[in-house]
Amino acid sequence: MVMSVNTNVGAMIALQNLAKTTRELETTQLRVTTGLKVNGPKDDAATFAIAQNMRGDIAGYGAVGTSLAMGESVVNVAIDAAKSIADLLTEMKAKAVQASQGGMDTDSYVSLNQDFTALRDQIITIVNTAEFNGKNLITQGASVFNVLSTIDGSTITVAAQQIDPTSIGLFGLGTAAGLGNATSAATALLAINSAIITVSNALAALGASAKRVEIQRDFTGKLSDVLKQGVGNLVDADLAKESAMLQSLQIKQQLGVQALSIANQNPQSILALFR
Repeated sequence: MVMSVNTNVGAMIALQNLAKTTRELETTQLRVTTGLKVNGPKDDAATFAIAQNMRGDIAGYGAVGTSLAMGESVVNVAIDAAKSIADLLTEMKAKAVQASQGGMDTDSYVSLNQDFTALRDQIITIVNTAEFNGKNLITQGASVFNVLSTIDGSTITVAAQQIDPTSIGLFGLGTAAGLGNATSAATALLAINSAIITVSNALAALGASAKRVEIQRDFTGKLSDVLKQGVGNLVDADLAKESAMLQSLQIKQQLGVQALSIANQNPQSILALFR
């Protein structure tokens, strides 16, 4: 081997190996710091691209989950209101049955009619306040409600259930007089029985829609979790492995520094040839 003070081959080799170790150490330190083995396209372009696409889907499913949660709240508000209306109709039926018997005095009819009217007016209040995020499914003129269900734009259609007093016939012919006498009370009873059936059917329809939205929301959450797990499998670092590698590279770096120091001292041996 030629001995030269101009070209120190040993030092160059030692420096190359030290630079390589330093780069590997930086990569390992970054993985330990971020917890990711793929931090960018330079680490693994294909894997990074796949992970980014999956992250986009995860964000989309998050938005869908939010939409489904809001939709479920809209339907649940309508269901709670409809249940309250059903209870009020039951009380109104009891008043109508009581007033349909003959032989009561005028004051009794007036008292029953006042109670009957108050219950009917309470239905109006409930219908008007059964709103969530600007959507009311049970008021007069309510329209269908479309709930976003997938990232592709598919929706779950929730049919409106108009169960306000006018729609269910409580302000129709025969009930305007309320419970003023036994005859009008009997007519009101028929209307209330019909209204009870209408509200029960509305509750069934709303319940089915709420169940469908709930199932889709749960499925969307599970699908998002699976995608997150998939991204983790692609880009997450094995911290136990990286920790061991970090210690190994730190020792290797120290040895590389020592090797470079030794290589830099080799040309000094040439001086001995001139003594």
